[in-house]
Amino acid sequence: MPHPGNTQTVYLSEGSLAELPRICQQYGATHTFLVVDEVAYKLSGAAAQLRQFLPPDAITLFSGFEPNPKIEDVERGVAKCRAANPDLVIALGGGTAIDLAKMIASMTRHRESPRDIAVGGLSLQQGTLPLVAVPTTAGTGSEATHFAVVYVDGQKYSVADPCLLPAVAVVDPKLTYSVPTRMTAATGLDAFCQAIESIWAVGATDESVAYATSAATLAFEHLPTATNAPTPEARRAMSLASHLAGKAINISKTTLPHAISYAITADYGIPHGAAVATTLSSVLAYNFGISNSDCADQRGTDHVRKRLSLILDILKAASVEEACRQIEAFVSSLGCKPTLAAAGIRTDESLRGLASRVNAARLSNNPRMANQEELFSLLQGRATILNGSRRKTIPPKATAG
Repeated sequence: MPHPGNTQTVYLSEGSLAELPRICQQYGATHTFLVVDEVAYKLSGAAAQLRQFLPPDAITLFSGFEPNPKIEDVERGVAKCRAANPDLVIALGGGTAIDLAKMIASMTRHRESPRDIAVGGLSLQQGTLPLVAVPTTAGTGSEATHFAVVYVDGQKYSVADPCLLPAVAVVDPKLTYSVPTRMTAATGLDAFCQAIESIWAVGATDESVAYATSAATLAFEHLPTATNAPTPEARRAMSLASHLAGKAINISKTTLPHAISYAITADYGIPHGAAVATTLSSVLAYNFGISNSDCADQRGTDHVRKRLSLILDILKAASVEEACRQIEAFVSSLGCKPTLAAAGIRTDESLRGLASRVNAARLSNNPRMANQEELFSLLQGRATILNGSRRKTIPPKATAG
């Protein structure tokens, strides 16, 4: 059944890909522009199904892009989309395919170049072509957000506009059945980290916290099974967790672990979700050390600690130290490195390099402020927490893996 949310209709059930013909009919679409991750398109079974739904002459296919959207691929897609003049854009794949489709569908309708829009932060006043997002991974939640990521000359930009929220999201857990173990873990960790960060984010609201709490609880319970011994139930739970995490960050946006992760992925090739997870326990401990002098959330330290206590409840932990251990054991159970030290990132030079390249926007959304030296100390594993009326330093082994 469809579930309206804001201006989006969501179909989230096994077999919901079969809704596409009816969706095309609702939009009067006789020609569609299909943005696909070719590997996912074939392995997920979507290609065989879509051949039954959509005749070849009604489709213009756009593919051949690398992970992490590049401006050159957006430009190529916009040119092809303008030439095709479609009635509807369909994105099928992971976060890269969906983010590319968001930008192609909107930028096709604008005279400004994709590069100028991305770099200049120009608004998308002409709106967008109708977009249907069909995720084939349980991770980014991009089908539920109004922003997209693009790399221009190696630098990451975020394009944000209400029109980028896909009109329809078709979340069919069956499409994730063929996702390999390593990718299941990394994309699932992205959803888990998004949810945890969304709970403590400065931009969080009661609505986003409700989405995030459900998403984190589902992922914590079902991601190990989905990764190590997949069942339909675990796959369904992770599809829901990913979508809810997307709805959460659509409101709250992400924070410090994501801010650090981009350089980790770029420098060390660690998949995005796994890269975010390497600092999650350290940042949790760091945020517990919040004080009135470094609180970035106008609602105050008591509010932040109340939100942080929700995370301990999700992890079934009695203390922040136990919560950190729970996170690290959880990440390890997925075959991923739970900390920077475990990933082999240990030298002061490398840690200072990461601290110097933290994404400023994501950092400003973290409830506890941090300067360069504090970031460096955090990455070394010397986070400080507030325990009653006294401060306690967590020894490096708690965050060193």
